[in-house]
Amino acid sequence: MHALHLRGLASVIVGTTVCLYAADKSKPTPAAPAPVDPYAEVQPATETLDLAMYQKIRDEGLNHSHVMEFASALADGIGPRLTASPNAKKANEWTRDTLTKIGLENAHLEDWGEFGMGWQQLNTWARMVTPDTAVLIVQATPWSPATSGPVTGEVVPVTIQDDKDFDKYKGKLEGKVVLYGAMRDVPPVEKALFDRYTEKELEDLAEFPVNANAGGIPPEMQARMRTFMERMRMVDKVAQFFADEKVAAVIEPSRDGRNGGGSGGTLFDDNGATLGRTPYIAEKKVKVPVVVAAIESYGRLFRLTQAHVPCSVEIDVETKFTGEHEHAFDTIAEIPGTDPKLKDQVVMLGGHLDSWIAGTGAADNGAGTVVAMEAVRILKALGVKPRRTIRIALWTGEEQGLFGSKGYVTQHFGSSKTSTAPDQMALPEFMRRAAGPLEVKPEQKLISGYFNVDNGSGKIHGIYTQGNAAIATVFAQWMEPLKDLGVTTITNRNTGGTDHLSFDAVGIPGFQFIQDSLDYDSRRHHSNMDVYEGLEAADLKQIATVEAIFVYNAAQRDQMLPRKPLPNPEQEQKLREPLPGIFPGAVTPEEKKP
Repeated sequence: MHALHLRGLASVIVGTTVCLYAADKSKPTPAAPAPVDPYAEVQPATETLDLAMYQKIRDEGLNHSHVMEFASALADGIGPRLTASPNAKKANEWTRDTLTKIGLENAHLEDWGEFGMGWQQLNTWARMVTPDTAVLIVQATPWSPATSGPVTGEVVPVTIQDDKDFDKYKGKLEGKVVLYGAMRDVPPVEKALFDRYTEKELEDLAEFPVNANAGGIPPEMQARMRTFMERMRMVDKVAQFFADEKVAAVIEPSRDGRNGGGSGGTLFDDNGATLGRTPYIAEKKVKVPVVVAAIESYGRLFRLTQAHVPCSVEIDVETKFTGEHEHAFDTIAEIPGTDPKLKDQVVMLGGHLDSWIAGTGAADNGAGTVVAMEAVRILKALGVKPRRTIRIALWTGEEQGLFGSKGYVTQHFGSSKTSTAPDQMALPEFMRRAAGPLEVKPEQKLISGYFNVDNGSGKIHGIYTQGNAAIATVFAQWMEPLKDLGVTTITNRNTGGTDHLSFDAVGIPGFQFIQDSLDYDSRRHHSNMDVYEGLEAADLKQIATVEAIFVYNAAQRDQMLPRKPLPNPEQEQKLREPLPGIFPGAVTPEEKKP
């Protein structure tokens, strides 16, 4: 799951119809279904629910589940799935072939564009050799180059916070193993690393907060973005400096997890650990081997160097690049619709298939992948003939910036251009502010909605409407027969960080479910502990069952799901500007000009 995203893509669509000509000229041509404007559909006050189908889905999903078979095949049989890596290719092909085996049609891979370098970690180890011997817990950071076999070097701590710090280390680092990063606190684990929502927390989540920054970027987020931008400004310079100085290798400390979960040998190995802003781009690749260490391993080395004790480390980073301009793919498959008037309309579900490398990507987001697969398996096992087409999509490139879902949405539904303002160009593309004009495609009006799972394997308690207040009453009725499964909460709040944002940004209803956090943020998310053993089987059965019911209901409704007004990113900044002429006697700069 990716943490920083910018909403703001949008689209407007003109529906199209294909006329079918009868072979028998004497017979009148059947009238084509009238195009539907989902923004103008009148929604019913009462939902029509097929409670018999609810029961069938519950029975199949809870009593005959295959979700853990999918999970083991993906996490254990394939393993970590870094975008554009050989394992990502295996996962694409396995999901395509498995969806075909369980009865879906048109299972295929869609190329969303060039990503960058293909890479895999073959083996990484490190050990302290003086003043004592000790095994260190490390992994290569994604897209790190390899060492030329095992190398041994003196350990040297390096602190570079601004440009003037480089001079302190010039000519002093050749052949050294650099400790890059301050030793962080390792708090005692005094709070639970595994938890579930309380009733009070769900009640609070259901309340929509109204604050002074509604619609804007909160001050705390602005501060984090400034810190991020400053780090990004320095990181490429630091990486090049280490290469110029010919360091043997770099060791970075792992960050912490929620409630002090980043200890006990747990390490987090993602973009936050890489020594480069876009290390997967060949022109920006990191030129020195880099590993991230569990904080206990890093701490021993750090304290020895602070005490001026000579310390050396032997390290072997064995990695492999598999191409410099690799394309990446999404897996797509369908249960075709059967209603003559609605079959061209689509309900989508999915999650991201890619992961980081330290574990096997079981919770992030193997969980979302396998519950989507299980949801469509349930529907196929029951012989469901949906009115609308049900389409599953499993994305890659999510961890680097929603690339797979954004690429799919751009190709099929529409997009808006991103800002080229100087402050925006300093950000990665996925963080830049949208700036029109909007470019839209006809398929946008054919998508009823998209349902996403990407918060680990915790059970579903409800859903975020993403500010779509009109749909809250629809979901409330869908959820009433699911309250005994714990599905009770609807919030109009937005939630970010994953692929539903790509749909929401172009005016398509996109949703993420409310899930128990379990130990997702404390131990699993992007860590070496994101493995099969961290999955909760009962929760995954519940998620797949609930998602199957939501998808089925959306596919069967007479109307498409209600939509928010079409986004207009060109107007967003203007609408937040101060109203002119509010202060009496105020003179604008333009009026001051002679």
